[in-house]
Amino acid sequence: MSQCLYCKQRKGKRPCPALGGLICNSCCGEHRLVRVNCPADCVYLDSGSDYQQKRLGEQFMPVRRDFYRELSEFGGEQAVALFNLVEVITFSFFQGRRDGQDAEVIAAIQGLRRTLSPLHVPSAPMPVFAEHLIKEYETFKKQNPKQIADSSNAPEILDRAVKFVSDFSGKDFQSRRFVSGLIGYVSTYHPQIADHLKKKHEPGHIVLPGQSFMPPPAAQPHEHGPECQHHHH
Repeated sequence: MSQCLYCKQRKGKRPCPALGGLICNSCCGEHRLVRVNCPADCVYLDSGSDYQQKRLGEQFMPVRRDFYRELSEFGGEQAVALFNLVEVITFSFFQGRRDGQDAEVIAAIQGLRRTLSPLHVPSAPMPVFAEHLIKEYETFKKQNPKQIADSSNAPEILDRAVKFVSDFSGKDFQSRRFVSGLIGYVSTYHPQIADHLKKKHEPGHIVLPGQSFMPPPAAQPHEHGPECQHHHH
């Protein structure tokens, strides 16, 4: 029998151009674009990538919520706004593209961090997405100087962001797990924001969706008072 080239256990049923042989349906469904570097013209891609993104979006939601809590405790609303901007720019740039990789996002966050570091020395030319992120940050900062972290605390916030993206991305060299998880999360849980961000915007004219894009705040503990409807036993 023709073995699946990925798991080497089940029978391979689909021709996989990336692996150069047969892959079983389960491995194709689970690993396409995440651990298998699928070419854009693979016939199995479109049918599964929305499902894949939705599934990754579901896994992304709880770890993202924890990260926002950590950011809020560390640097308050300005820290949260900085990572929210990174997410919005990443979603706008990579949605609709099949070739975006987490390494590009990590390089861009590191590029922004270097730009905001007090010891910044301009280095070699930046990758395209890094330049784009830096330009969007600078435009937003100019328009809303008090809302977002600046060079005094942004480098540490961005270090935490790099770690968060890397942890979710995993060890795979060409992983798209973070990009797909973010796109799946926004498309599934914030469809209006996704539609808004899919429209082409002039640089600096992306409207940050604000609190609607943030994880919901933790419920405040209820305090019994004279107005409360609870019966006291």
